[in-house]
Amino acid sequence: MTTYDQTLFKRSLSPASRTDGTANGVAVDRVVNGGMQDAVVIVSTGTVTDGSTAVAVQDSADGSTGWQPVAASQLQGTPPTIVAANDDLVYEVGVRASRRYLRVVAVTTGSTTGAILGAGILLGAPRFGPVTRA
Repeated sequence: MTTYDQTLFKRSLSPASRTDGTANGVAVDRVVNGGMQDAVVIVSTGTVTDGSTAVAVQDSADGSTGWQPVAASQLQGTPPTIVAANDDLVYEVGVRASRRYLRVVAVTTGSTTGAILGAGILLGAPRFGPVTRA
């Protein structure tokens, strides 16, 4: 099977200008094709003018309640904190979460115009392949 057959990208945070506050991404369900065993969070920045945006990865059993940060021991790499020097960059963080749903959270402080960024989750290693696309 090809990479296309074994992976699926899902949006969590739509690209937007992030100013002071918390942006909770939409839930991404890992149960595709019997369950996707691997995940990579991908964060992409555009123009970053000021402030600081801390990115976090959370998981939940039901996709609507009980969101908790994914433990550092379950991450490969560190979620970024984005500042003015981080224009036009891509960050990747591997996730081995034990719960079904994942989301990306961005917390921005000290900004006037903030940062343009978006994030998604690349799911991989399906229990059954090829991956079904809707």
